[in-house]
Amino acid sequence: MGLLLATMLFPSPARADNPIVQTIYTADPAPLVHNGRVYVYTGHDEDGSTYFTMRDWRVYSSSDMANWTDHGSPMSLATFAWADANAWAGHVIPRNGKFYWYVPVRNRATGGMAIGVAVGDSPTGPFRDALGRPLVENGEIDPHAFIDDNGQAYLYWGNPRLWYVRLNTDMISFSGGATQIPLTAAGFGARSGNAGRPTLYEEGPWVFKRNGLYYNVFAAECCSEFIAYSTAPSATGPWTYRGTIMPRQGASFTNHAGIVDFAGNSYFFYHNGALPGGSGYTRSVAVERFAYNADGTIPTINMTTAGPPQVGTLNPYVRQEAETVAWASGVETEPSSEGGMNVGFIENGDHIKIKGVAFGTGASSFTARVASGTTGGRIEARLGGATGTLVGTCTVPGTGGWQSWTSVTCPVSGATGTRDLYLRFTGGSGYLFNLNWWQFTPSGGSGDGNLLVNGTMEDGTTNWTSSGGTLSSATTVAHGGSRSLLNSGRTSAWQGPHQNVTARLTNGKSYATSVWVRSQSGTPSAKATLTLTANGTTSYLQLTPAQTVNADGWTQLTGTATVSWTGTLTNASFYVETAAGTDGLYLDDASFQ
Repeated sequence: MGLLLATMLFPSPARADNPIVQTIYTADPAPLVHNGRVYVYTGHDEDGSTYFTMRDWRVYSSSDMANWTDHGSPMSLATFAWADANAWAGHVIPRNGKFYWYVPVRNRATGGMAIGVAVGDSPTGPFRDALGRPLVENGEIDPHAFIDDNGQAYLYWGNPRLWYVRLNTDMISFSGGATQIPLTAAGFGARSGNAGRPTLYEEGPWVFKRNGLYYNVFAAECCSEFIAYSTAPSATGPWTYRGTIMPRQGASFTNHAGIVDFAGNSYFFYHNGALPGGSGYTRSVAVERFAYNADGTIPTINMTTAGPPQVGTLNPYVRQEAETVAWASGVETEPSSEGGMNVGFIENGDHIKIKGVAFGTGASSFTARVASGTTGGRIEARLGGATGTLVGTCTVPGTGGWQSWTSVTCPVSGATGTRDLYLRFTGGSGYLFNLNWWQFTPSGGSGDGNLLVNGTMEDGTTNWTSSGGTLSSATTVAHGGSRSLLNSGRTSAWQGPHQNVTARLTNGKSYATSVWVRSQSGTPSAKATLTLTANGTTSYLQLTPAQTVNADGWTQLTGTATVSWTGTLTNASFYVETAAGTDGLYLDDASFQ
């Protein structure tokens, strides 16, 4: 039904939002906050596993802690030619404009577990082996990287012991040898009845610094594990045991934690066995919001099915990827020929839930990007539940292939306020169609908050200019609709399509950027930028992280940034450029709002 094998999205109660991923079994979360989004890097438990059978890693992200975007698998065992099994718990950290992913895998040559490191140019990859060999190998697992305030980076790992090395600034080498951290009862709590493991420390260290204090959160005393933590005055200790964070709960006999701060709140990620068929070998990532106690200690955190409150709302009047969901039932995800992922393997009665959709005063129509290798079906837009208020129904035709995309539009009535949106799929037997993205049109026109005029590029080059090269409307390549924008003949990296937004900007406001890019040739690293001139001074604000783009498919650049200036703003231009090189660029479906 698509490009690669996909896995089932499990049915579950409509109001649950934990676990955060239902498409597959996920484990060992490693959260990262970057450019206004939370990225979660996970392992992938294969269906029906009776051991830790894991062959690739996955990435998900969210800007609101409720709706999570599936970015697929940017790294697998095949990334490491020297590895042959056990794609287990890893960690990603940014530095030097790149992203470093440390993972434990089995070394084919030795048969033992080793720590490898991969590098990518964006938080969603793709990632490549940085060394072609292990970074460090002593048979132990669960790496975690931490960069201290003075710039010194550390890599911690270990089970049954706990180790660290001092990473060099290149993040793929280290100085000196591996240091073993003393596991004492005072430092990590006392365990009884196991002379070989006298402390509570088991595995999965997660080290961070807050208000001058260093925290080491870890999985404690298998089996089943709970989450505990210790603190220290430095990154290397001495550690003092502080107690339990998450008690022994859930259907998994392991647990693995990660903590980040985002949008003024603190979040605790973990895994359990809460999905149907879940167990210690088929786990699922979940998250809870928490607040530190006044003295800096971490409170007891219990597993819930509700998950954290949503941060803000979701805008239905810009293009939303179908694989951005709060919950789903019956469907699957797979790579899309138009870039990113799509929802597929849809059967009668399946649905996806999108939480906290801000319709405002109302929507007039609904558009969906669909493909079907059979006779299609219908998309029902409902509010409040899979059988809730019906506000519109779109008919999906057969398109001649599961990746042969077309857009369908239908009228909508009664979609107002902020509601949970359910897209319910109906039709005959078997697989019906695939869904790539969707978007509502507000009542009264296109007042969607997008500062970019002709962001869909369907009106050719209208409102767009180029800072170098030739700008043209392309009809042979498009992400959505029938046209895209091509900037060919670029002679400098900073040259690219741009649009003046001076009159539409508000000082001090945060804007979300989304633009789809592909190269005419080559694999440049592209990013969206805003140039601001106020009181004669020009500054440049990077709106999205740089991501590698190529000629084989579309890459979405996304990010959120606060725009501010001092004095009188005389010019503001949105544009897309490359970090280096002069490859031609296609743009489509751009929004800045």
